[in-house]
Amino acid sequence: MSSYQDSDVFEEVESSTSRTIQRVRANSTIMHLKKILVANRGEIPIRIFRTAHELSLQTVAIYSHEDRLSMHRQKADEAYVIGTRGQYTPVQAYLQIDEIIKIAIAHDVNMIHPGYGFLSENAEFARKVEKAGMIFIGPTPEVIDALGDKVSARRLAIKNNVPVIPGTPGPVSEVSQAEEFVAHYGYPVIIKAAFGGGGRGMRVVRKGESISDAFMRATSEAKSAFGNGTVFIERFLDKPKHIEVQLLGDNNGNVVHLYERDCSVQRRHQKVVEIAPAKDLPAEVRQAILDDAVRLAKSVNYRNAGTAEFLVDQQNRYYFIEINPRIQVEHTITEEITGIDIVAAQIQIAAGASLEQLGLTQDRISTRGFAIQCRITTEDASKGFQPDTGKIEVYRSAGGNGVRLDGGNGFAGAIITPHYDSMLVKCTCHGSTYEIARRKMLRSLIEFRIRGVKTNIAFLASLLTHEVFISGNCWTTFIDDTPELFALMTSQNRAQKLLAYLGDVAVNGSSIKGQVGEPKFKGEIIMPVLRDANGKAIDVSSPCQKGWRNILLREGPVAFAKAIRQNKGTLIMDTTWRDAHQSLLATRVRTIDLVNIAKHTSYAYANAYSLECWGGATFDVAMRFLYEDPWDRLRKLRKLVPNIPFQMLLRGANGVAYSSLPDNAIFHFCEQAKRNGVDVFRVFDALNDVDQLAVGIEAVKKAGGVVEAAICYSGDMLNPNKKYNLQYYLDLTDKVVTLGTHILGIKDMAGVLRPQAATMLIGAIRQKYPDLPIHVHTHDSAGTGVASMAACAWAGADAVDVATDSLSGMTSQPSVGALLATLEGTQCDPGLNVDHVRAIDGYWGQLRLLYSCFEAGLTGPDPEVYVHEIPGGQLTNLIFQASQLGLGAQWAETKKAYTHANQLLGDIVKVTPTSKVVGDLAQFMVSNKFSYQDVIDKAATLDFPASVLDFFEGLMGQPYGGFPEPLRTNALRGQRRKLTERPGKSLPPVDLVGIKKQIEKKFGSATECDVASYNMYPKVFEEYKAFCEKYGDLSVLPTKYFLSRPEIGEEFHVELEKGKLLILRLLAVGPLSEQTGQREVFFEMNGEVRQVTVDDKKAAVENVRRRKADPSDSSHVGAPMSGVVVEIRVHEGTDVKKGDPVAVLSAMKMEMVISAPHSGKVGELVVREGDSVDGLDLICRIVKS
Repeated sequence: MSSYQDSDVFEEVESSTSRTIQRVRANSTIMHLKKILVANRGEIPIRIFRTAHELSLQTVAIYSHEDRLSMHRQKADEAYVIGTRGQYTPVQAYLQIDEIIKIAIAHDVNMIHPGYGFLSENAEFARKVEKAGMIFIGPTPEVIDALGDKVSARRLAIKNNVPVIPGTPGPVSEVSQAEEFVAHYGYPVIIKAAFGGGGRGMRVVRKGESISDAFMRATSEAKSAFGNGTVFIERFLDKPKHIEVQLLGDNNGNVVHLYERDCSVQRRHQKVVEIAPAKDLPAEVRQAILDDAVRLAKSVNYRNAGTAEFLVDQQNRYYFIEINPRIQVEHTITEEITGIDIVAAQIQIAAGASLEQLGLTQDRISTRGFAIQCRITTEDASKGFQPDTGKIEVYRSAGGNGVRLDGGNGFAGAIITPHYDSMLVKCTCHGSTYEIARRKMLRSLIEFRIRGVKTNIAFLASLLTHEVFISGNCWTTFIDDTPELFALMTSQNRAQKLLAYLGDVAVNGSSIKGQVGEPKFKGEIIMPVLRDANGKAIDVSSPCQKGWRNILLREGPVAFAKAIRQNKGTLIMDTTWRDAHQSLLATRVRTIDLVNIAKHTSYAYANAYSLECWGGATFDVAMRFLYEDPWDRLRKLRKLVPNIPFQMLLRGANGVAYSSLPDNAIFHFCEQAKRNGVDVFRVFDALNDVDQLAVGIEAVKKAGGVVEAAICYSGDMLNPNKKYNLQYYLDLTDKVVTLGTHILGIKDMAGVLRPQAATMLIGAIRQKYPDLPIHVHTHDSAGTGVASMAACAWAGADAVDVATDSLSGMTSQPSVGALLATLEGTQCDPGLNVDHVRAIDGYWGQLRLLYSCFEAGLTGPDPEVYVHEIPGGQLTNLIFQASQLGLGAQWAETKKAYTHANQLLGDIVKVTPTSKVVGDLAQFMVSNKFSYQDVIDKAATLDFPASVLDFFEGLMGQPYGGFPEPLRTNALRGQRRKLTERPGKSLPPVDLVGIKKQIEKKFGSATECDVASYNMYPKVFEEYKAFCEKYGDLSVLPTKYFLSRPEIGEEFHVELEKGKLLILRLLAVGPLSEQTGQREVFFEMNGEVRQVTVDDKKAAVENVRRRKADPSDSSHVGAPMSGVVVEIRVHEGTDVKKGDPVAVLSAMKMEMVISAPHSGKVGELVVREGDSVDGLDLICRIVKS
């Protein structure tokens, strides 16, 4: 056996250890004994050791092998293991009477305290302790026998005229006896274990329930828990209070009470919260209960501490239940209101002291104030109080005036096992009134920080704030009867979740899709200084209030549009916050970097028509790749820029999704967007389908937003061979005006609007509609963007698009600086301060280097865009997708294929989502080395990408000039319908209320914005929420640490919210565990060392070489391109027909159904869902019938 000394201070001093400790501890005038052993574990031994040390006693702990790291072992002067490893189960170890006594004798123990639970009510243990010549701290074995058996205690109460609940006169061992009792007294009844407590072996049986089933379960549970299956039955009281009286008796027959405790707040008969004294017990009832408790104890010559328990019904009638012959878990609240150390009294009474010697006569005992105890456990209240296990990563406890903590294994690094009780710590709060004590307890609960395991703290806080608890009128089934208690405000655990993400980056590097390498710039961003005309720095601590949005807020959309038209200059819309970074940096700019420059922007761009900051691809990318809430971004920016209108991109009847949705989903989305900060909705349809466009227009009107209906410009209007000519656009304008747009948008997605065409188009529209405000959007792909936008301005456009210089050009928008220089001093001057605009650009120049790992590698303008017509926002994404699909080296072929794909599809308008259709088809052609003619010839046998089939079905609307035939028919193969009207028209409305409930059930809460996000992207939203549950809100993390690990020892700051700053430092990354494949990562957070466990993904990598499909073997079905198998539609042995879906492959945002090339039986399936495959990897074999 091994021993343990309680302090490192004394470990090296061998011969003088005992004398040194004795000098530190004050001598007792009453104690003549030297050593006490506590036959228990957890918090109660520590509680007893503390008092024992005050009484100058040496302390001895015992522990099981599983408890070898527990705190109670370390708090004792000596500690000894029970048995050998594996000899006993974790619980059985503490029930080994002979082994425990053997340890006590071997180490000169004088006294044994049983604590509560385990052997505390075992008369045989008490007898053997005394037989071995030691003192048992508790009642005599005979009294334990008499009172530990609840049936005997009941008889005792009846004998002493103490009221009891009607029940069986003795133990019940047969089901028939239980049935007889129910027949006589009726329901409800309660079955209780005759030996033991803690709620085990208890069953309440109500009318209509099976008494026999309940009886069998109760007896079985009692036997398992206490080794004795004896039970008794009594009448069950509805909504009673549970009142218990703390008793102390000495060896001379004297008994006193220490007043009562209200233990009514229980769960499955286990106490959760206790109060002393009972708040609203009538004085006469209280006194009667106290008197009866003392009389019962005296009748059996009760010695030491014990508790008499009663139930009090709604009419304040009380009934005796039992006497517990031991210390109780909740004894602390009695100690707080009486000032009496009950454990000290126990020890000294056991040593021979009388109550009078201890000053504990009834006339000297009184109460002061109220005390409340909460048991903090590792239980998940939201899952039926399911115990949680694991490692405590963070443990920060409460404290302060009137707060007492009695803890066991509550410390950072503790391993919570499934072997024992789930209690971590008892928190006891004392106050002069019940309300003060309650508030103090609530404050203490909030002060706790326990991470790594789930706790019941949120439930306790919910309980303490319930009106019934506030009134003090709880009953024993209050928790079970009050489901609203489980509407929990759970801890956000933000800091530890953030460390988990940082730890993952430290071990595995960034996992953000599309990132190549690390940022080129990792320094501190230098913020710009804006100066007024006198050179004085402008105070940007609060946002600018001057701007066009004021007109909109005061007078509404119509007046706003009129004011824009009446403005003498040409206004600009800055796309830096959306389309610019979408086009150049794969939409990866994060909210924090927009927020940091927002107030400056409110001044520099105060005269801007709008800021494009939301919608389009930024919506799903925020959730999908940046793990941010797009609605949170919108709200934050709106607060910081109240003066400039915000503009979003709305895909007509698609909302911000890639396919049509039910109309009510679009209306709901627009309502939320307007409410959260969007002013101008640029509504377009990817095919210029007016029916599709009308849905978005009506939704925006109903929401109260500014409607900017946009016409998508495609191809070269000056080319007489193109179907999209001037007349086409003028006819389309007529239809849009008829729909009631406030502003007309011209959306040139690919940047193919040449200056001459711009002059012609805008001039013609202005001539026909002199009062219609016109806004033109373009991309600078060909390098002619500034010239084209200047041409638009001079031809009569009211607003044109630009981007900050550092994020302009190529696939982005034209340079704001260049356009300002072009229009400065003319009648089209945009009215912006050039110096302010340049200052803002200094910030974005640094940011572009920070996001350099998302650059697409573009080096200059691409006039070839006039040929391939790839939209600017798609080009960078297409380059990235091509790289991911292994087609990076074939980029020239991809651009060429894009032109052919467009022709195959009928020369369609190309903007999301139709541009994606063209891109998917182009990559499909390059992957499979298909020519234009190959696709025509083989269409009936090809597995086209899902987006292509969606287009042909008509899910994206009706293209101008119709669908290409026979390609459409051959591709659909009769397996899909051919829509002739807008797809959303036939879709049933979404169940908005049902979706909200579904989200609440899955994630605990739901807002209307969550519903809107779910409607747009159900899977992406759920994956985003799951990510947040693991890592929290990462939008507050500075970007350089979001994308790359900090240096060892580098200090950096993260502001969780206003006034809550984390000061962090990466200390070390631990070695790889060969057993788990994990590493420990150590941080310093606000001066406190914290660690997180991270899976090393490199350690778990397996190199799997997959079989390739043999083109000469007709039974082989191969992957048409690289991707991930997201769905398997068959299994081995499945009979399939030609064209039946076999599997679904996903590559980035493109999904493709792999279908059976012929009829037959699936003979071999070589992939599983989630597998990554390369092009031509074998998927399965289909043996022909």
